[in-house]
Amino acid sequence: MREFSWHKLRQQLWSILGGVSVRTKIFGIILGSSLLISLTLLLQAYNAFEREFEFRVREVGVSIARDIAARSTELILVHDLYGLYELISETRESFEDVRYVFILDSQGQVLVHTFESGFPVELLDINPVAPEEFQSTVLVDSGEEFIWDVAVPIFDGRVGTARVGVTNARTHAAALGLIGQMALTSLFFLALGLLASTLLTVVLTRPLKELVKAAGKIAKGDYSYRVQKWAEDEIGALAVAHSEMAEELSRMDSIRRDREELRRTFLERVISAQEEERKRIARELHDSTSQSLSSISFILRNLEANCQCASGPENFAQIHEVVLSTLEDVRKLAFQLRPAILDDLGLKAALDQLFGEWQDRTGIPVDAAIVGQSQRLNGVLETTIYRIIQECLSNVERHARATKVSVLIESGRDEIIVVVEDNGIGMRNPTPDHRQHLGLLGIRERVDLHGGSLLIETEEGQGTSIFVRIPHLVTAGEAT
Repeated sequence: MREFSWHKLRQQLWSILGGVSVRTKIFGIILGSSLLISLTLLLQAYNAFEREFEFRVREVGVSIARDIAARSTELILVHDLYGLYELISETRESFEDVRYVFILDSQGQVLVHTFESGFPVELLDINPVAPEEFQSTVLVDSGEEFIWDVAVPIFDGRVGTARVGVTNARTHAAALGLIGQMALTSLFFLALGLLASTLLTVVLTRPLKELVKAAGKIAKGDYSYRVQKWAEDEIGALAVAHSEMAEELSRMDSIRRDREELRRTFLERVISAQEEERKRIARELHDSTSQSLSSISFILRNLEANCQCASGPENFAQIHEVVLSTLEDVRKLAFQLRPAILDDLGLKAALDQLFGEWQDRTGIPVDAAIVGQSQRLNGVLETTIYRIIQECLSNVERHARATKVSVLIESGRDEIIVVVEDNGIGMRNPTPDHRQHLGLLGIRERVDLHGGSLLIETEEGQGTSIFVRIPHLVTAGEAT
């Protein structure tokens, strides 16, 4: 559970960090590092100043207390309290950091003090000092400030003790003043650092943005954009490598376009030659073979009428039926190869004939609708649409097990849309370039020749829908 939480936390942090730009990352790293270093140095300097100033305050307190102890020895011995009071009052007024001064006798009784509102007796037990000690110093919290209480034995403690309270407020303020000056200096250099980091991020990210822009153009198929080399560093090397890659991609794309154009031209010629050959064979079957079979049928009728044999009429009738059946097959074959009505009357008439013949042969009804076609298309486009629909019907007949087919042809000014749907068993792998779908591959090639698009929607048991879009601009020359 803990590992999962850490992993989730790392993912969240990475998603946040990864969502900002490189410029923001660099700027944030420099700013954060500068602030961290500045704050660390300021805290260390403050602590150092505090320790140094506190040491100096304690030394000053000890020095003042020892001076009072030395000067008060004789006054205590002669019991000159007024002189003692003058001594500590003068000391109190001479040093700003001295908050109080008082002197104790050898019995620990207060002889004189500088407190105006009465002596606080709790000070007596705070900082005791032994006679053999040089001095004793403790930190006292007065409620308003901290005071260093310094106790120095007078005449080795045989006469009494001198006590001085020295505050560190002024030294603390001095330390804060120095830290403030250092902070201002740090802010100045931090501003310079931010300016430098801004320039650095611009220098670093501008070529990266150029690389991103160039990569976007390459993704869109534009290989002409080149990234300028900014410097002799890793980014400059990356820019050179990117330009070389773009140059190579441009060369390969040119080769691919040439090959594609060659393939397109070859395929267009093959299909055109195929259609011409179909047209020639269909005409040959219609004009020659059909006429010959019609002549044979006529001759058989004459022979049947003039024959005197007992079994002759019956044999001639059988032969006549075979000839008529062959003649009908030849006519259907000629229609499948190239319906003459497509060239003579156009796409709509040819499709009506195709739908009628296909329904009669398969028993599957076709719901057809042709919308927006008020004039004939050019011959190549009409042939393409006819062959696409013919191939779709052939696939339905062979594979779909459908009970109904719908065909829609919508002709606009800019494009022609062909939709063929069935309610059959659908396809498992509708990829047009799959070897099991050579018919779909033929449809794809015909659509590509016109710069169109092919979309196949299918699901097992739910039928198949084929959508074809072919760009087309109606011209006056295509009107009937």
